[in-house]
Amino acid sequence: MALADKLGHKFKDPNLLKRALTHASADAVTSNERLEFLGDRVLGLIIAEKLHAFYPDDAEGALALKFNALARGAACAKAATDAGLAEHVILANSEKSAGGRDKPAILSGVCEAVIAALYLDGGMEVARAFVERYWATQFDELSHDMRDAKTRLQEWSQARPGKDAPVYTLKERAGPDHAPRFIVEAKVSGFDAVTGEGGSKRQAEQDAAQKLLSQVEP
Repeated sequence: MALADKLGHKFKDPNLLKRALTHASADAVTSNERLEFLGDRVLGLIIAEKLHAFYPDDAEGALALKFNALARGAACAKAATDAGLAEHVILANSEKSAGGRDKPAILSGVCEAVIAALYLDGGMEVARAFVERYWATQFDELSHDMRDAKTRLQEWSQARPGKDAPVYTLKERAGPDHAPRFIVEAKVSGFDAVTGEGGSKRQAEQDAAQKLLSQVEP
C-alpha cells in the first residue's frame, strides 16, 4: 500500500509531506521540527475533543490521565509504526546506521509532523481521520483506572501501616545503545522480589511493579 493510501490523503503539495518525513540529521534547515511543533498541538486538540465526547462523566483529572496516555511519545511512535512511516523517514546515513528508523523519539516526531502536514494540506478533518484511524486501538485500550503500575503499587503500600515503599534496583543493562534492554528488581516488604524488563529503566520498573501488583492485589 502506498504511503498516500495509508495517510488517506493525496497531497496537493507533495513537498509538505517530504518535509514532514525529513529528520534534522538529514537536513537541519528543512527538517520536520516546525511541523512537529504544530502537529503536537493539532493532535492534542483532536484527542481532547474525542475524550471530552467519549467520557462525559469523567472529571478533569481523569481526562488528563487518559490524554497523557494518548498524546505521549510512545503513543505517537506506535501510530507511526502502524501507519508504516518508518520506512519513509528521510535520515542521514549515520542515523540510519544507528537504528534511527526504530527510535521512538524519531518516529514520534515524524508522526506529529505528518499530522501537521495533513492539517495544512487538507484541513482538520483530514488530520482527524488519520488520528482516528491510527489511534483507534489505543482509544479502545483506555481503562477506567489510568494510574500506572508504580503509582498504584506506591499507593497500595502507603495505605498499609508498616509497609515500606517499594524499592527498585537496576540489575542489568544489555544490548546496543539504539535498542537497550533493562532488568530491574522490585521489592516490597512481605512479598517475594520480582524482576521486570523493558527498553528503558522506566519501562522495566513499570513491568516489575505490575508483577508485584499481581501478588499484592486480591
